[in-house]
Amino acid sequence: MDHNRTDAGELAEYGYEQELRRTLSAWAVFALGFATISPVVGIYAVVQLGFVFAGPAWIWAVVVAFLGQLLVATVYAELSSQFPITGGVYQWVRRLGGPRLGWLVGWIYLASAVASLTTVAYLGASWLHMLVSDSELSPAAHVLLGVVFIAVALGINLLGVNPVKHFLNAGIVAEGVASIAVSVFLLLFARHHGFSILFDTLGSASASGGSTAAGFVTCLAVAGWAFLGFDATTQVAEETEQPRRSVPRALLRSYVFVAFTVLLTSIAVTFALRRPEDAVSGKTADPVFEAVTQGLGGWSEKPFIVVVLIAFFACAISIQTYIGRAVYAFARDRQLPCSTQLAKVGDRQIPWVSLTVTAVLAGLGLLLGFNGNAAATLISFGSGGFYFVFLTVAVVALVARLRGRWNPSEGDFRLGRTGPVINVLAVAWLVFEAVNIAWPRAELAPPSGSWIQVWAVVLVFSALLVLGLAYVVAARPHTRLAADLPTVPSTEEVKAH
Repeated sequence: MDHNRTDAGELAEYGYEQELRRTLSAWAVFALGFATISPVVGIYAVVQLGFVFAGPAWIWAVVVAFLGQLLVATVYAELSSQFPITGGVYQWVRRLGGPRLGWLVGWIYLASAVASLTTVAYLGASWLHMLVSDSELSPAAHVLLGVVFIAVALGINLLGVNPVKHFLNAGIVAEGVASIAVSVFLLLFARHHGFSILFDTLGSASASGGSTAAGFVTCLAVAGWAFLGFDATTQVAEETEQPRRSVPRALLRSYVFVAFTVLLTSIAVTFALRRPEDAVSGKTADPVFEAVTQGLGGWSEKPFIVVVLIAFFACAISIQTYIGRAVYAFARDRQLPCSTQLAKVGDRQIPWVSLTVTAVLAGLGLLLGFNGNAAATLISFGSGGFYFVFLTVAVVALVARLRGRWNPSEGDFRLGRTGPVINVLAVAWLVFEAVNIAWPRAELAPPSGSWIQVWAVVLVFSALLVLGLAYVVAARPHTRLAADLPTVPSTEEVKAH
């Protein structure tokens, strides 16, 4: 069977032409998902706060977050197999929940994705500075080095799909060295504690008003950041060979492998720290770097920084890749201003205008780095925005199931009778975690931050929602879609067939 012809035919049924080149194998899609979730980036984003709020026991918050997000990833896998179209959540919601809701979800998703690219560039800039200098990093230098990250990510993406694949493969190797190999070494040769330390909070409850439970819940909000990005695989469905089969499998495999790596690194670092109480008090600002350089010796400092940098660059490249596709899918349906330009596909068969515009927007977000408090606000929203999207998608999928509007019968990945149960559990988890992340906590705001930082997620999300609703009312983008949107078979139609 000519799978490329079959894929193009299925795409035509959804009203689209095959503009992007189908050159991504199952491995390449896995690499994209792995690099986007990135265990190195994830662990560095959460480990310090994890120790502060829950001590060594923070590892159990990571376990809970992993299991909760696994439910979500499973629902996403089934949706991606049913709808193998670039656009991911936007496409799913507009087909199952209506074009207005689809537009709003796509809008919040794009804003969150751009914020995540800015966040990764901002965090990676610190490592780039550590490689070249031991001096203190000024706000201006921090912003400039962040721009370097975004420029490199854009440059690689503009070269085409094949260079991106090579860099993502390099990122997987770097992640393997920085996370798995180093973690195994620490566990075998640099362990200073036993398993029992994973149940000790070491007095971290003081950071949450003396409540161990409150500290753990706060840690759960932080741990949620480590499990974002698995849906990146769905954004390249139209560039993937046999997407109904390859995309959902790559999504779940990359997610599970990243989760395993994050857990392994978390345990290894906790066991290897000579004084974990210093990580709880904040005296040790970077527990991972401290554990690695103590365990391997001072010589390992620069090589380890290089490996981590490669992982950060791969993550930035992969985020840039999927954001460009998401904007392209939105613009292709004439849902954005300047849609004709944003939907352009160049000679290398990549949406180069969308890639460039999103890179510029992410770069503008870095200007917030001149104010550390504002940068923290951006980081908080990136996480909160994604969890709102997760929740909306899970609710829309569940309602469509229960009303018989959607029976995932066409995809290669099907949950069968367990589908509704997993969907309900995913919604329950996401209601809790979305509220948990958005909950105003002074302890998560910078020490000198104002009430705006405390309410960051709620304020930024509310502002974006108001802007999105205003655009829907004024511009009515949903009316630009074809009246005969392809639908999914209802339960009755499936039974009849």
